[in-house]
Amino acid sequence: MPEQQNPKINIQDVTYEYDDGKPILRHVTLDVTAHAITVFFGPAGSGKTTLLRLINRLNDLVEGSRMSGKILLDGRDIYAPGSNVPELRRRVGMVFALPLPLPGTIRENVTYGPQLAGVRDRVRLEEVVERSLTQAALWDEVKDRLDTPATSLSGGQQQRLCIARSLALKPDVLLLDEPTSGLDPISTAKVEETLFQLREHYTIIVIPHSVQQAGRVADYTAFFLMGELIEYGTGTALFTSPRDRRTEDYVTGRFG
Repeated sequence: MPEQQNPKINIQDVTYEYDDGKPILRHVTLDVTAHAITVFFGPAGSGKTTLLRLINRLNDLVEGSRMSGKILLDGRDIYAPGSNVPELRRRVGMVFALPLPLPGTIRENVTYGPQLAGVRDRVRLEEVVERSLTQAALWDEVKDRLDTPATSLSGGQQQRLCIARSLALKPDVLLLDEPTSGLDPISTAKVEETLFQLREHYTIIVIPHSVQQAGRVADYTAFFLMGELIEYGTGTALFTSPRDRRTEDYVTGRFG
């Protein structure tokens, strides 16, 4: 386990299961460093997305599910009684694999969250639009057509718009579940470059769509297999000199 500096999220002995009693995650413990890109990778069904969803409590409404252990954000247990879940989800934004722009214009997609949070000042909203789209590396491409439908954008632009929509609320943490799985190589490269710029301001956790992408973007890398955290390392260590045979077998394509 790599020594962490300034951990933003502490995951402590987390086990999660559905009502059939079969654990999806088993005793997962790791720290997520602030202002870095942490990658969760592994084969399908290894528990990566479940852990991502637990970090902003998207699984709260799954009937019969049970979690043990703790997840701390800035030292506070996000599952403690009385926790403010809407505030947590503002602080921990999530972007999914399939770009899902809201109905309406590009501008309306970005201002939706702040307006829902009570922001009404037009000047402030315009500042949010420019800041969020700039951070998502989309401003220069759309600044002259903010009032056109968001669905008119390409797939890669729609995904960066979804990132901008999350950034509009100034989250502390950004979770991305295979954000480039349906994109072409050029759009994928733009989204990856966006992540490198965003880590200066945000803590980022990414589930990549391939081992190759994991190797390109990771500051920290966690390999999951059948609900267990098998290995956790810095940078490309898991790809160049894995300590566990199962990690080596996966990254070299011998299984998975």
